Amino acid sequence: MLDFKKIRADFPALDQSIGNYPLIYLDNAASTLKPRPVIDALNHHYSKDTANIHRGNHTLSERGTKQYEEARIAAQKFIGAKHCHEVIFTSGTTESINLAASAFGANFLKPADEILLTYMEHHSNIVPWQLVAKQTGAIIKVLPINQKGELIMEQVDSMITAKTKIIAITHTSNVLGTINPVKEIIQLAHAKGVKVLVDAAQGVAHAPINVLDLDCDFLAFSGHKIYGPTGIGILYGKEELLDSMPPYQGGGEMIDVVTFEETTFNNLPYKFEAGTPHIAGAIALKPALDYVTQLGIDNIAQYENTLLEYATSKMEEIKGLKIVGTAAHKSAVISFNIAGAHPQDIGTLMDQQGVALRTGHHCASPLMQFFDIPGTVRASFSFYNTTAEVDILIDKLHKSLELL
Repeated sequence: MLDFKKIRADFPALDQSIGNYPLIYLDNAASTLKPRPVIDALNHHYSKDTANIHRGNHTLSERGTKQYEEARIAAQKFIGAKHCHEVIFTSGTTESINLAASAFGANFLKPADEILLTYMEHHSNIVPWQLVAKQTGAIIKVLPINQKGELIMEQVDSMITAKTKIIAITHTSNVLGTINPVKEIIQLAHAKGVKVLVDAAQGVAHAPINVLDLDCDFLAFSGHKIYGPTGIGILYGKEELLDSMPPYQGGGEMIDVVTFEETTFNNLPYKFEAGTPHIAGAIALKPALDYVTQLGIDNIAQYENTLLEYATSKMEEIKGLKIVGTAAHKSAVISFNIAGAHPQDIGTLMDQQGVALRTGHHCASPLMQFFDIPGTVRASFSFYNTTAEVDILIDKLHKSLELL
């Protein structure tokens, strides 16, 4: 059982009002709030340990280096990677996917090769592949979904052909909440020699993810979506694959020997970590992962599913409200529209009553085009949300509709 009184006390952002209303934060799919251990880690680093890492032999540098590499080990354990050097620090999921697309594409893609995506991908898992396709002559194909927002699995296997070189797929849709059968897709792909990248930005904080169990070739996620700092993220890649890929950026730390005639590169993971990294962000990612581990990811998933079911049943009672994304297996995300009301207007009125929602296309324009809608209102839940907050959400929605 989760101790909600203690949990909510760990998140100082919840202890505030918006106007005359207590904050109800339901924008967790965009970014999660930060617990005190994460805030304390950031404060401590900037207060006591500010120094560059890996390159100094003084105490502050050594302390920072130790904490930075401890954070890498924490990330390795959290996702179940075999080696800590398979964990590369990036600025977030977006850079992680750009790194994989660029470095993998430069080495393995050629004209007429195929990249498979899905209709439910975030722009960050579409645009990097478009860029590399343009550079290499590869072709992007899109795996189909149904009106519930589920992949049509009967067509997936037939779309993986000898021309397919990589599938890039979201673990959990940030709009629909759909949790994809990524393990099954990976098995289908590997049977035909195809690599798979999993965008775990939305899934990593809400469901158990183990890269060895999935057998994925790449996995990407962001710290700020799992209660950690902004500007830090992870790219996991299988050791042999990362070894075969050229560097993504050039600069300090990623080198071995530099001359004007030739440069040789550092070992993993440093080959892909050019320049001074977000040291404080990486260090503060560790207590975020520790916090989630302490609560138990299975406990979190079970509780959030209870919230999802409760909120869904309440929303279905609102006249004219249509939920976009009704997959049988989904995360605690509800995107919806209400007949006669623009999503932006709903979001503005809800904010004036203390409820933080997200409106718009959610960086998933092709998905909006598929459903033929301009956008949605999105409520996304975390373990610090409660059924009482859901009741307030419903009450404020009714009041907003009256105003409209």
